[in-house]
Amino acid sequence: MNLPNKLTVARMLATPVFMLFMMLNFKGHYVVALAIFIAAALTDLFDGKIARQRGIVTDFGKFLDPVADKMLTTAAFLAFLQAGVGEGILWMVFITLLREFLVTSVRLVAASSGGKVIAANIWGKAKTVSQMVAIIFTITVLAFVDLFPAFPVLNEILFAAVSVALWVSTILCAVSGAVYLVQNAEFVKSAK
Repeated sequence: MNLPNKLTVARMLATPVFMLFMMLNFKGHYVVALAIFIAAALTDLFDGKIARQRGIVTDFGKFLDPVADKMLTTAAFLAFLQAGVGEGILWMVFITLLREFLVTSVRLVAASSGGKVIAANIWGKAKTVSQMVAIIFTITVLAFVDLFPAFPVLNEILFAAVSVALWVSTILCAVSGAVYLVQNAEFVKSAK
């Protein structure tokens, strides 16, 4: 297994550890979860870059990288759902999961019917970046409120900003899913 694929697998392995620290309840647990999430997100930045620079892009990597991204971001959204963070978080999680299931289904049909591995497009990459930024911002706010709970007005403003950031990433998620389905309509039509 090459280095980029090892980084992708490391991101997958980091996901349950991140989730654990999001769920644990001790002072500073969000800070630990944030550090784990940022480290995992950085593997996403480097795995593709290294693969392209070294000319070691593989179908395995093209397939597994988006799966690792989905695992990490979905874990964060589920943790936010449990914590009740973000106005309309249930809808955000639903829209995000719906998009991910649809895109993954198309990718599986493409792989099984034509042996084609569909790599993430620019919209998918933009969606992932927006989600990573929104998630990092949200966990940062959670960590701040956990460590400094005595600022109720500021905390209210921060949580309003969290909702905006999460909705922007959710809307971009829906748009990227629609673009993906349109660009790969041949596989949707061929599925019987």
